[in-house]
Amino acid sequence: MKRKIFKLIKQKLIKSSFGLALTYTLGHILIAMMCTYFVTGAALELAALNALIEPCINGLWFYALHRIYRYYFSAEIKLG
Repeated sequence: MKRKIFKLIKQKLIKSSFGLALTYTLGHILIAMMCTYFVTGAALELAALNALIEPCINGLWFYALHRIYRYYFSAEIKLG
């Protein structure tokens, strides 16, 4: 049972556009929060709020781009 769960997680999160986009978005949020905090001197709560909005939109955009890229790249291989 553990192997099935691990395999599902690996397929759906680690080896997928969603997993890649999620990892990218979480990293982006942390980086944006630190940059806002250290560069502007804003309160950590304000930096966190600022860091949540833009990276989430970027994460959705990255997911869409990755899905489109995979669609055309795999089509190119099949035509190859």
